[in-house]
Amino acid sequence: MDLFVIASILIVLSALFGYINIRVLKLPNTIGLMIIAIVFTLGLFLSKSINPALLEFAERLIGEIDFKTVLLDVMLGFLLFAGALHTNFDQLKVQRWPVLVFATVGVLSSTFLVGIFSFYTFGFLGYPVQFIHCLLFGALITPTDPIAVLGIMKKAGVPKKLETKIVGESLFNDGVGVVVFLTIMSIAGGSASGHGSGGINDILILFGQEVFGGIIFGGIIGYATYRLMKSIDDYEIEVMITLACVMGGYVLAHYLHLSAPLAIVVAGLIVGHDTLRDTSMSHITEEFVDKFWELVDILLNALLFVLIGLELLIVNFENGFILAGVIMIFLVLLARFLSLIIPVKIFSKRLEFLPHTSKLMTWGGLRGGISIALALSLPEEMNRELILSVTYIVVVFSIVVQGLTIGRIAIRLIGKDMMQKTSNTGH
Repeated sequence: MDLFVIASILIVLSALFGYINIRVLKLPNTIGLMIIAIVFTLGLFLSKSINPALLEFAERLIGEIDFKTVLLDVMLGFLLFAGALHTNFDQLKVQRWPVLVFATVGVLSSTFLVGIFSFYTFGFLGYPVQFIHCLLFGALITPTDPIAVLGIMKKAGVPKKLETKIVGESLFNDGVGVVVFLTIMSIAGGSASGHGSGGINDILILFGQEVFGGIIFGGIIGYATYRLMKSIDDYEIEVMITLACVMGGYVLAHYLHLSAPLAIVVAGLIVGHDTLRDTSMSHITEEFVDKFWELVDILLNALLFVLIGLELLIVNFENGFILAGVIMIFLVLLARFLSLIIPVKIFSKRLEFLPHTSKLMTWGGLRGGISIALALSLPEEMNRELILSVTYIVVVFSIVVQGLTIGRIAIRLIGKDMMQKTSNTGH
């Protein structure tokens, strides 16, 4: 099927679903679009009894979309830059150490906890999965998705201090999580072929190169972008410079074997820094840059969450898979809560954390398209069907149930008065 035809169908569906959401459901766009897409997909399954042609066409359409490539290699850089550009750098700077620990130690500990929980759960349900493959599931489901988090946190009304922790962690643990997943994948591939993993030292060096190299590279391209924008005053060219930063930086980071997501996050934070943007952008340039990236964010988010809903067409839902998915919803939440306890205790007194920070960060840590994309990248011999089904169930629950209730839960745990106070003061 022609690429333009596929893109046109997705744009039309996104616009139609978005219209229905605004007029009928009135939910946050990301949640509403995905729910409508899932209902639409279920309707396609029901239409099979009348005429299977429409379902067959939809399955062929989705089958021709490489979701992993579309998200991780095309859309992700734009979405991360747009999110980082509008993240409050000063608040993130205050919270930098807990965010760093959440995005590294938290990701690694949660990966192993989910791996252990899923190993015994899958075995108990009659699905003997190798432990290394369970660790792969832990690595792909652990990172909180910045795309889902950014869109929902801003409308949930949670205090700014808490929002900064959740959003900041999501921006960074996404890149770290992908590196952890690829590292474990290389070990699993080596084990499967009987050749070993190539040495723990080599893996640690590769991990450090990807993560720290990506952060340093992001700082370089972000600063270069800032200097270029500062040297001219032409909003059209300056918008193009930010676009070049994302596209050129993402491609070059991949070529240099650095974490492209982390590089783009750091670059976005630098370009969006209030002090730097005041010296590099005129008022009209700032307005056009912000509006451009806001539109990119809205459009790609709409496409992404419609695609997540339509991916239901290719997910295999056996009864056992569904049960495993429901159980893992709670175990994934438990693993996240346990991975946050120690870091929160370490930093809570010095940075005056809000009450119930661990609980709120657990419930506010949404999973999204990145987890599904990584699950789709698994080969069949690594229990792809089971892991994909469980991942899809956890992601849908996360976005719909957690996303719709995080605001109300925050009010219940913190109190309405404190919510308003902390939201107004930024603390």
